[in-house]
Amino acid sequence: MSQPFDLIILSNGPGEITTWVRPVVQAVRERLGSVPRISVILAPCTHSTGNEAEIARSYGEVDRVQSARHFWPFLLWGKTKENWQWFDRGMVLFLGGDQFFPLIVGKRLGFKTLIYAEWDARWYRFIDSFGVMNAQVLAKVPPKYHHKFSIVGDLMVDLPSESATPINLEKPVIGLLPGSKAMKLTQGVPLMVAIAEYIQTRRPDIQFILPVAPTLTLNALAQFADPAHNPVANLFSKQTAQLIHHHDQAYLETSTGLKIQLITDFPAHQYLRRCALCLTTIGGNTAELGALGIPMIILLPTQQIDAMRAWDGIPGLIANLPILGTWFAKWLNRRMTKYVLKNNVLFAWPNLWAKREIVPELVGDLTPEGVSEIIFDWLDHPEKLAQICKDLQACRGEFGAAEKFTQVIIKLMGLEK
Repeated sequence: MSQPFDLIILSNGPGEITTWVRPVVQAVRERLGSVPRISVILAPCTHSTGNEAEIARSYGEVDRVQSARHFWPFLLWGKTKENWQWFDRGMVLFLGGDQFFPLIVGKRLGFKTLIYAEWDARWYRFIDSFGVMNAQVLAKVPPKYHHKFSIVGDLMVDLPSESATPINLEKPVIGLLPGSKAMKLTQGVPLMVAIAEYIQTRRPDIQFILPVAPTLTLNALAQFADPAHNPVANLFSKQTAQLIHHHDQAYLETSTGLKIQLITDFPAHQYLRRCALCLTTIGGNTAELGALGIPMIILLPTQQIDAMRAWDGIPGLIANLPILGTWFAKWLNRRMTKYVLKNNVLFAWPNLWAKREIVPELVGDLTPEGVSEIIFDWLDHPEKLAQICKDLQACRGEFGAAEKFTQVIIKLMGLEK
């Protein structure tokens, strides 16, 4: 039996935890069994909702988890909150945060260091190895360091491989995925509820589901649909959606009688595969739906033009200042919206994979009526839905990134037979 070792995973936000950490820990356990002791240490993240540690703990493959609020003492002095002990050998694995962090931790513990680089690789002079998403990342690195790099692919594509469920248009189900961050939910939840209300007036047979992000509570989600807590909701609909419970199921219910079933299972793939289509926003959801081959419409409403304030660096600092920040956020978002529309900038992962728009990205002052007309057209012409499914399956990329990444771990730890 191989000697046990520590695998320390550094990560941060909800997207990284669900789309990077999850497939990697599953692949590591499948290949190496109980040999590595897997510890997830979270770093602070501007997009964090505070529940990332709970998500990581829900993964049966993970042995130990430390939340982000204890990160800086660990980085600076090497002490965890629970005074974890370490084996004599191990590896620090970067799956989100700052690429400088594994360098510090690895040097202190004397462990190997491995970084997953999606767009850029840094500190390649000092890091032991890299797994990168594609050749474009490698092309930015000086050739003398290429021996440290392996092209593994996109970890977000590594969802369970199952055959697509045929779309049922006799009893259509539409999925609503407004995101997990407040800046998206503020507009996304009321807009999607308003769209569902409008659709139901013409197609009362359609059902709606809303998979709840694991970083959200049901009460927190419901507040985004309530104008008393979210004034932006008045921009899309005068109806208020309330959280109700019926037996073991939760719903958002409006005064018109619309019920949106809330799904708390995670991941919600078995429910999403029942959907004829989904409404979502930019982010990891588009990669997940694309990997599942589910048609989608990406919504980027601009009714609350100052909602987006999560830029990196100096713009993000200015946008969050009192008084001045609101003016700056509005100005910069208007500029960015004009640029996006003029240059046909793509955000959704399937469109980026395909290098063309195979699923629509709607930007601007979106209305329930306008979005619904696209949905009615798709439902009335199932051949359009079928073509989108085909295009999504063609562009999703190759499976196996997590397995290839695990092979880098095996090689770096000298576990090859």
